[in-house]
Amino acid sequence: MADLPSEWLEFGNRPFTYTGLDCFGPFLIKQGRAEVKRYRCLFTCMNTHAVHLEKLNTLETDSFLNAFRRFAARHGVPKKVWSDNGTNFAGGQVQILRSFKDLNQKVLHEYGLDVNLEWHFNPPAASHMGGVWGRLIYTERKVLVWTYGY
Repeated sequence: MADLPSEWLEFGNRPFTYTGLDCFGPFLIKQGRAEVKRYRCLFTCMNTHAVHLEKLNTLETDSFLNAFRRFAARHGVPKKVWSDNGTNFAGGQVQILRSFKDLNQKVLHEYGLDVNLEWHFNPPAASHMGGVWGRLIYTERKVLVWTYGY
């Protein structure tokens, strides 16, 4: 087995400086008389394994970017992010990089994107590389099933 990335073993950083993330769901939620699908986005600190959960209305890029903005507003923009190759993550990374080029500094600062952010994608068909946050998703699903009966 390969060595852990050195960033995961650093001490003295704020939580969520190095973050792994993934989305999971859907969960059927009652909204009035209708049932709608909702998703969750799990952010985990790679040093402390702390967990931050955000609700997603859809699995589209815009919904993910809103969740990322809410996460960054609470914990700051991470230095490095690890995720799978989901289209919402890839699209989110492209929009972040495009915003660095197109938007002025005031708008970038408003969105919390004025920090250099490195994004590392797992290789395709390598779901085992997301083991840290994959296990946390499994635990979160068990809690939701036990609590709400999802």
